Amino acid sequence: MAPDTNPSLRRTLTFPEVVISGVGVILGAGIYALIGEAAAVAGNAIWISFVLAALIASFTGLSYMELSSMFPGASAEYEYSRHPFGNLVAFIIGIMVILSGIVGAATVSLGFAGYFSGWTGAPALPVAVVLLVALCIILLSGIRQSAVFAIIFTLIEAGGLIGIIIIGLPYLGTVDYFAAPDGFPGIFAAAALIFFAYQGFEEIVKLSDETVRPEKTIPAALLVAIAITIILYIAVSLSVVSIGGYEAIAGSPNPFAEIAGQAFSGGYTLFTVIALFATANTALLMMLASSRILYGMAKTKTLPEVIAYVHPGRRTPMVAIVGAAIVSMFFLLPGNIRDVALIANFTLFITFIVINAAVITLRRTMPDVPRPYRVPGTVGRVPVPAVLGIVTCLFFLFQLDWQILLIGIVLLGGAAFFGWILERRKMAEDDKA
Repeated sequence: MAPDTNPSLRRTLTFPEVVISGVGVILGAGIYALIGEAAAVAGNAIWISFVLAALIASFTGLSYMELSSMFPGASAEYEYSRHPFGNLVAFIIGIMVILSGIVGAATVSLGFAGYFSGWTGAPALPVAVVLLVALCIILLSGIRQSAVFAIIFTLIEAGGLIGIIIIGLPYLGTVDYFAAPDGFPGIFAAAALIFFAYQGFEEIVKLSDETVRPEKTIPAALLVAIAITIILYIAVSLSVVSIGGYEAIAGSPNPFAEIAGQAFSGGYTLFTVIALFATANTALLMMLASSRILYGMAKTKTLPEVIAYVHPGRRTPMVAIVGAAIVSMFFLLPGNIRDVALIANFTLFITFIVINAAVITLRRTMPDVPRPYRVPGTVGRVPVPAVLGIVTCLFFLFQLDWQILLIGIVLLGGAAFFGWILERRKMAEDDKA
């Protein structure tokens, strides 16, 4: 028998393995970097902000599940939006996904710099730039993240969060957990900020081709992974504010180190090291993902082909990696981690609005396409969770400062203009052919 020249991926992942992988994907360094900024506006009620931010993840996660079951071999968000809305919208969403990773890397790099600067006194912005350069060099060298290292990285990050929970246990009940200096507006604003900590849940659907009975396993694992992360984040936020009230970490660039330093000798140094590891690792993975998406879109000629150039020796997408690093450095310029994180969240909110809208639209335009998984709670042909996903994304989108919205609109307009130019050029080439 002739060998299979195009073998399919092996379906070996079971429910527990997908849940663990999902928690690892969601659990990044966002909470290490942003909880101080969020506490400044949400106060002791920051735990409510984590619950509200989780609503977007839950509603939109269901939409990702239906779309991934319809197009299991597709290129994720680009393909999900191309079918209902066409090439231009798909291109815009592809750029938004790339920017979410690039700006996310800048955000986490500033988080790294906050901890490093608090430890050494070095200026934050140069530290963030040096980190991005170092990560770029690592990616160019051809390094491969193995599953073993990924698990170790996740355990260290999770271990730091569990450590904070343990430190705060003796203090539970010592503060008013509904105290919010800016009331509900502050809680909503904090939710719009710390949604960054949930970034990555949408990656779980990409395990579908390697999962046993994905139509049942992936949706259940996604919801369980989100639930575990929510519980962990809420426990961390309650523990942190219990130790000294939200004032102890409000606006702090290194909140966990500050709290640990108050709790026991050597705590500041220990949690600084953990946070440095967590933030550097998260920034590396975000740059890795963004560079590969850039490479993939260039390889299919959706972006200029030069971006798909691969170094002949290292076999890495050199132009895509360097380009992602340079753009990420550009987003360091605001210098304020809160503003940079909100720019990243703008790209996510736009993406998730389109993803939820795609589910609703495809129910009408492609009703006969098999859907091994369907978003529950349908009224007529309209899946209610997808509608709620759009509503919550829009609501939190308009919790952003007008300056952030303006920057986001410029990025959105730039992506639309660039996509229009490329589409016109492709049409002209097709006419000549």
